[in-house]
Amino acid sequence: MNYYNEIKNKLIDNEIYSKVKDYSKERHKVITCFEIGRLLTEAGGKYGDNIIDEYSKKLIIEVGKKYNRRTLFRMKQFYNMFSDEKVSQLATQLSWSHYVELLPLKNIDEIKYYINICKEQNIGRDLLREKIRNNEYKRLPSETKNKLTIEDKIEVKDLVPNPILIKNKNNIDVVTEKALHQLILEDIESFMKELGNSFSFIGSEYKIKIGDRNHYIDILLFNYKYNCFVVVELKVTEFKVDYISQVQKYMNYIDKNIKEINHNNTIGILICKKENKFVIEYCSDERIVVREYELV
Repeated sequence: MNYYNEIKNKLIDNEIYSKVKDYSKERHKVITCFEIGRLLTEAGGKYGDNIIDEYSKKLIIEVGKKYNRRTLFRMKQFYNMFSDEKVSQLATQLSWSHYVELLPLKNIDEIKYYINICKEQNIGRDLLREKIRNNEYKRLPSETKNKLTIEDKIEVKDLVPNPILIKNKNNIDVVTEKALHQLILEDIESFMKELGNSFSFIGSEYKIKIGDRNHYIDILLFNYKYNCFVVVELKVTEFKVDYISQVQKYMNYIDKNIKEINHNNTIGILICKKENKFVIEYCSDERIVVREYELV
């Protein structure tokens, strides 16, 4: 087989196809990159790794400048990443620009995670790049990663990362709950995306009355995918046992007075400066997740 001619013809075919088949050109491009990656891998096994350098020099002249060594190397990486039969079906789920962002990753479970959220949330390349840069997958609890690997049922609280990244555009020193609260409200959309998917904003300092006293829930959200209210409580100190009972009280109020019969039970997210895993272990409530925050 003349590997070079085969690669050249596929690239020329893709250039033509991309101009006349708009509705499916991206998928065709991904398939072409996969096939070229296969040919490069086979050619490298037969003629040595330097074959990419040799082919790229000729392709730049005969097909186009964009087919340089880096591009060909990415195609080879792409093929090697998805050549395994168990993951090959993921190779045409996204655009080529998405896969370029995924190529540096080594963990196939992490790659699967980003592919799935891109599909589910219709995420573009730029947002995917941000999620990877912010180590979204790495910040998920180990229990959640295990669930994703075995395709177990995922709950809304499973996808809340640790730590939660809160944008601090003005680099202010956060020493009070009010200041932290204000930072979140300044970019509430970003905060909700950080918590996971499908959140909508209900209220800030949401007023409830228990007995003859008024109480204020820091942030009340609703998750329409999991059909439940979410109580978010903010603390700028290390976790304390009393914080759990406070969140429980707010959750119980929502369940008894606000949620509809078709809603699932309310969950709680307690965000604090520092968690204490040993204390949490003995006073936890399965409905509540405790997470640290980090200003970025």
